[in-house]
Amino acid sequence: MADVKVPTTDSLQWVIQAARAADSKTDEETVVLDVGDVLSITGWFVITGGSNTRQVRALASFIEEEVAAAGGPKPIRIEGLDSMQWVLLDYGDFIVHVLLKETRDFYDIERLWRDVPVIDWKESEI
Repeated sequence: MADVKVPTTDSLQWVIQAARAADSKTDEETVVLDVGDVLSITGWFVITGGSNTRQVRALASFIEEEVAAAGGPKPIRIEGLDSMQWVLLDYGDFIVHVLLKETRDFYDIERLWRDVPVIDWKESEI
């Protein structure tokens, strides 16, 4: 992946909240990518995953609840709740991808977006 960027503005507060919520409920790595310079439809991807479909559902629900509880927006739309292989929470400015481990390994979207900056959300003070 490209350079690691530490977020310094309030514009990323909901992205960071979503990443922290995901990280608190899974052992899978949670990654935040800054795709805004190469993708016009959104600014950031939060990518996380679960080891089974129940965990994927629980993660998606928990992330949505935690962002809202912190005063953040509700998703504009949610896709993938029927299969629980890849749930996408579309917040407009950012998109949260919650993938089943096997699905995440297969699609390897972090590799597809390896040229964009990685946000060091764990070190953020937001």
